[in-house]
Amino acid sequence: MNILIAEDDPVSCRILERTLTSWNHEVSIATDGQIAWAKLSQPDSPSLAILDIMMPHMDGIEVCRKVRELSPAIPPYLILLSAMSTKDDVVKGIQAGANDYLTKPFHREELRVRVGVGVQMLELQWVLAERVRELEEALSQVSQLQGLLPICSYCKKVRDDQNYWQKVDTYISDRLDVKFSHGICPECLVRVKAEMNERKQELARG
Repeated sequence: MNILIAEDDPVSCRILERTLTSWNHEVSIATDGQIAWAKLSQPDSPSLAILDIMMPHMDGIEVCRKVRELSPAIPPYLILLSAMSTKDDVVKGIQAGANDYLTKPFHREELRVRVGVGVQMLELQWVLAERVRELEEALSQVSQLQGLLPICSYCKKVRDDQNYWQKVDTYISDRLDVKFSHGICPECLVRVKAEMNERKQELARG
């Protein structure tokens, strides 16, 4: 997971960096809020960010607010970090768009849990986005079947875009993720039985 640490205190920043890299995360650093905002506003921005509230040029709450004004397909998971721990700080951070909140000095295992929750949330969003993409692709393919289809009046084959005649099931299977299980309808069953009986009688008559 690519994680951004936005922290102007060198000691806290180094502790966070060592801790996260020891858990096999990729880490980038921003030493003030303006740099953090610049990194998070890029198309290839980090998926998760730990933002200190008190930073030069732009505080963490303002960074959250500006990030939430963007409309990426999968928004980043934002964790605010602060030495202040009043309920008002928590409320302001959440209202600004933060997903979670961590108080300094942080406990290593608490950080692991909160980052882990963020990773799980992002993974779920990625899976959902992929399902949406697949659905949109399927709907796009379905739309190709709308309108008039040239079909033979006798054999019921369908003519495709390359002027080849195909069976209806083959034509649809080539365009949609559909598999056909072949059977026989009641009307056809009666007709087929009648034809078989007639054929048997002809054979019997010699």
